[in-house]
Amino acid sequence: MESPGTSPMDNNVNAVNTHVFVAVPVENRGYRSKAKYFGKKCLESIKESSLLIALLISVFVGVFIGLIIRSTKENFTKRELMYIGFPGEILMRMLKMLILPIVLSSLVSGIAGLDAKTCGKMGLRTICYFGTTTFFSVCLGILLCVSIQPGGNADRSSMSRHGEAQQLNSVDAYMDLIRNVFPDNLISACFNAYRTKEVDKQMRVKKENEANGSITTVSPTGIVHNVTNDTDYELVWVKVQKNAGTNNPNVLGIVMFSILFGCVLGRMGERGRPIVAFCDALVEVTMRLFTMFLWFSPVGIAFLIAAKIVGMADFSILLGKVGMYFITVILGLFIHGGIVLPFLYIILVRKNPYRFIYGISQAMATAFGTASSSATMPVTLRCLEHNNHVDPRVASFVIPIGATINMDGTALYEAVAALFIAQVNDMTLDFGQIITTSITATAASVGAAGIPQAGLVTLVIVLSALGLPVEDVTLILVVDWFLDRFRTMTNVTGDCLGAGIVHHYSVGEMPPLEHEMHDTDPGKVPNGQQDITPV
Repeated sequence: MESPGTSPMDNNVNAVNTHVFVAVPVENRGYRSKAKYFGKKCLESIKESSLLIALLISVFVGVFIGLIIRSTKENFTKRELMYIGFPGEILMRMLKMLILPIVLSSLVSGIAGLDAKTCGKMGLRTICYFGTTTFFSVCLGILLCVSIQPGGNADRSSMSRHGEAQQLNSVDAYMDLIRNVFPDNLISACFNAYRTKEVDKQMRVKKENEANGSITTVSPTGIVHNVTNDTDYELVWVKVQKNAGTNNPNVLGIVMFSILFGCVLGRMGERGRPIVAFCDALVEVTMRLFTMFLWFSPVGIAFLIAAKIVGMADFSILLGKVGMYFITVILGLFIHGGIVLPFLYIILVRKNPYRFIYGISQAMATAFGTASSSATMPVTLRCLEHNNHVDPRVASFVIPIGATINMDGTALYEAVAALFIAQVNDMTLDFGQIITTSITATAASVGAAGIPQAGLVTLVIVLSALGLPVEDVTLILVVDWFLDRFRTMTNVTGDCLGAGIVHHYSVGEMPPLEHEMHDTDPGKVPNGQQDITPV
């Protein structure tokens, strides 16, 4: 019924006006809902990246604090530097505390679920990738150093030196690598790796016999039996080999034991199931502890960098030949980590490598702050599994091995450092010596431990192989602490991309994980079954 005083036309107008009036608020609410949704997604992204943002800010805060403290006085004692870097030391202890349980448990539980054939294929792919990328990094370092000539026309006598070069026997270094693969004591391997060191020791030898000119050497202990006249012997100093240790876990030996233990455990079937369940629980507990420790990392990294800034000898050295060496290494690391490795990932995986790298950015920031690929291992595993969805069995297999033997950044750095020292000494290396540099740097990087500035030790091997003065390592010690952070970040990037590549080729050969087989999500339908949800 029409209301009095209205016409059908008025009703039509009202209807049209009502339609228009209702449509405008709905459209406004839609616009507001989209804006609200966009804001909510931005807040979620910021929340997810909050730790990464805090890590990046902590780097700049550390530099700022270091420069401020450095401006207060000229020289700082070791105790004062220890006070400044104490929060960073606590962070390193937290991360190192988790290395052993996470490597041992994750490898054992992961390998136990694989057959020997799958494990062998995965290991072969891992070693091939590591060997290829390490050789590429050495070749890139040699090419850049020959092209840029950072040490050309340098006055060696006027260059300042810092620190002291370590004496190292190259044969002992390679033999120690093999010794560490097979530790004689698993308990000691958890906190100390084997390292041979030559020390001076007194020995008693028989004085020269004037009749025949012979010298009788007594045992290294200096104990002489049945000696009637002690004046016939004298004390001399000789070089003796001994196990000095590294005061760091033998990760390589633990990895080898875990792989072998996991393979045998997997063949035991149900009898080995309790140990596998224990390892699974240990992995979960360790990762939860790591999540708690992770929020302290921005504070620790800031003070680690501040202590290094305060302890740096002289910034003006970067204006000379050492500055050119610094730029050459940084350029090489950027090309290798930002172009060569992603290009290899594109070819093999056919996916966007920079999205993958963004997923491991938190591990890269931690690697830069701690300068230790071993200490970064818990962060690396978490980023691969949670951000990039790499199979935990692949990640727990590739990353511990990579943190020990895959040192792309270290290999590049050692090649550039060796050629730089040769150029400073006005020595021209022929093609054969350059090939020797590439092979030696590749092999030496494998023996470098995943600890801060471990590359300096193995650099001595490269210099010895080329006949270069070992003491010239002191020319680059002043900037090594900073370069060490960049090459550790490159090492971790190479490890993670390698895990992504191995995952791409191995995931189809592995049985599904237990939580995938028993997925109770009502929104998912198991493969091979029909959806029987009632309508």
